[in-house]
Amino acid sequence: MIKNYEHLLDNVKRIHFVGIGGSGMCPLAEILHSEGYEITGSDTAESDTLMRIRSYGIPVTMGHYPETVIGADLVVYTAAVKLDNPELVSANEHQIPTVERSVMLGAVVDKYQRSVAVSGTHGKTTTTSMITQIFTMANFDPTAVIGAKLPFIGGNSRVGKSDIIVCEACEYVDTFLRIFPAVSVILNVDEDHLDYFGTLERICESFTKFVNQTSSMIVVNGDDKNSQKCIKAMEHNGQKIVTFGFGKHNDFRAEITGESSVCDSFDIIYNGEVLTSVQLKVPGKYNVMNALAAAATTISMGVSPDDVKKALAEFSGAHRRFEILGKPCGITVADDFAHHPTELRATLTTAMSMGYKNVWAVFQPHTFSRTYMFLNEFAEVLAIPDHAILSEILPVRETNTYNIYAKDLADKIDGCVWFKTFEEIADYVTKKAKPGDLIITIGGGNVYMCADMIMNKLSGQ
Repeated sequence: MIKNYEHLLDNVKRIHFVGIGGSGMCPLAEILHSEGYEITGSDTAESDTLMRIRSYGIPVTMGHYPETVIGADLVVYTAAVKLDNPELVSANEHQIPTVERSVMLGAVVDKYQRSVAVSGTHGKTTTTSMITQIFTMANFDPTAVIGAKLPFIGGNSRVGKSDIIVCEACEYVDTFLRIFPAVSVILNVDEDHLDYFGTLERICESFTKFVNQTSSMIVVNGDDKNSQKCIKAMEHNGQKIVTFGFGKHNDFRAEITGESSVCDSFDIIYNGEVLTSVQLKVPGKYNVMNALAAAATTISMGVSPDDVKKALAEFSGAHRRFEILGKPCGITVADDFAHHPTELRATLTTAMSMGYKNVWAVFQPHTFSRTYMFLNEFAEVLAIPDHAILSEILPVRETNTYNIYAKDLADKIDGCVWFKTFEEIADYVTKKAKPGDLIITIGGGNVYMCADMIMNKLSGQ
């Protein structure tokens, strides 16, 4: 793909963001504000993100009105905003240029010489968060755009003064092809978003295009055959290839040295030499891989192994990534973003290894297409916990042309129950769970609201 944003910000003074409170929009507004652009925005619901935006003196309008774009030189909108939005219609009528968020992200990333784009079907947010925390604690002063809140930086973005930016690069609808990074990280390549890609082959083709757009270094999972397939198919133009994984053939290798019911410790080995040992706070072998990817990236860019060790030891996770919400009545309540069978397997396998008496998994299926295409895979992984509870399928951007329902999935899982509302789920699970149990809500949608209800009920609120 050819860059289509090289002159995007020429002669631009005021930029208006439609949906400025979104997790992908707020960081861009913050970065551009720090560079001296006049920023305005609009949204439809109050949030912590909007409070942060307003703290910079950025005016935000609640609701979408045609007059809010008047005087702007450029309007940025998210993919979730429909083209009949009053602000977009007004911008077009007044001949104000409009761009989708991913285009602006590409333009912002292009301003930094040492740009790091983290891609992969699973683990992007956690790995981006880890890299950000490592660079920050090592005084590399990065700018960061993260898909969820990172407690260490108090939000999902950070504005630094160095030439480093770290961002997530999402493959859905080829969004990451707007980014031309110096360094790309390929965590894994798996079947997902088949409503758009159709086949795994097309997903691999998209990732190959992405690595072709990388100018300096590609940090890639050497244990993942699909990731390696993309590297073999790429056009090699002098980019350095750095591999990571558990296999001995990798440049950076993790060797587990201790496993507890909560987290793992491991050695980071580079070309046969132990660089350092790491003790993680976050659970699961998948987080060992995320940490290894972060270590391989940052060490290759000049961070010392000791600084990597310190930062990873303090990393407590990102929002909605096996996030422990509390332990009311002796019952642990957690929330996780997993919405693909591979992610679900990793999360639930980890949960079952942590020593709880019973694991109650509350899963919200995410999109009709994904539920339909991976029905048997979801049924297999949801048999892992002691108890599985389903909500209705979250449609997101789809209509139910697949004629698929939560009951269809529940019927394939022994003992599984499903409910239409979060209130019913919260009532059911809080009556059933006992001290020493884990209740974990899982899904890429708004199932965290159910977790809040469960917390409130257990806390007697």
